[in-house]
This record gives sequence, structure tokens and C-alpha cells, in this order.
Amino acid sequence: MAMLRRTVVLLSMAAWALSAQALDYRSVDAPVAILYDAPSQKGKKLYLLKQQTPVELVVKLEGWAKVRDAEGTLAWIESKHLGERRIVVVVASQAEVRKADQPEAPMAFLADKWVALDLLEPASPGWVKVRHRDGATGFVKTTQVWGL
Repeated sequence: MAMLRRTVVLLSMAAWALSAQALDYRSVDAPVAILYDAPSQKGKKLYLLKQQTPVELVVKLEGWAKVRDAEGTLAWIESKHLGERRIVVVVASQAEVRKADQPEAPMAFLADKWVALDLLEPASPGWVKVRHRDGATGFVKTTQVWGL
């Protein structure tokens, strides 16, 4: 019985690890994209997303993608409106972007909630390097952004 329990736990952990690695983020590549309740232009229009908004790709169908936004809402978008560019969005009330990937590093800039930042590269654990649209770069804690 103990062996069975260990096997179930190991399989569960492996499945969780695979699902955690399978997250696929994209960004809206059109000036504005309509999100629908079904994978069809005949579906109910739910809301709009503007260019550079990051989304998590959940399911792909012919010409359509089911996506999750930073607030957790699931909806369908035409695949042609999604790009490969990696963007993160600030979900903290204000993100402190630092000059180095350390909490004591000098501040590079502050970014308000819902500001989109280009994801440049992972840094040390818990940090990512980002760029603001005005060109300023720095490091932000992963807990302050969504889209990773």
C-alpha cells in the first residue's frame, strides 16, 4: 500500500511539473482584438484587448485560441491576433523596477498596475529583466507581474 501511495504521489508531482512547464504566453499583436465566448465570429463578443496585452494560451483550434487574461477570464480570440512577443503586465498596485536583481538595488523606475513591460530575460530566481516602452530597463520581482 505504501508503494502504491508513493507511486501516486510521484505521478502527481510529475504531472504537475509538466503542466507548470507547459504554460504558453503570447501577446495581442493587433491594435485591438475582440474576445468571444466561442471560437467563432458569430459567438457573443465579450470584451476587447489592446495591443501588447499578454495572455496565456490554453487551447488552440483552427484559427482560434482560448486564452486566459491576467484577471483569470477565459475567452476565445482569433489566432491571427496573437504574436510571439513576450510581454508581462504589472499586477501589483505599483511595481518597483530595480537596476539589479536584488531588493536593495537602486530603483530604475516605478510601474503602475496594468502597465505592459517587455520581457527581456529571466534573471536570478524571483526576478526578470524588463523594458518599459520609453526604453528604461530594469529588474522586477516575478510576484509583481503576470505573464511568466
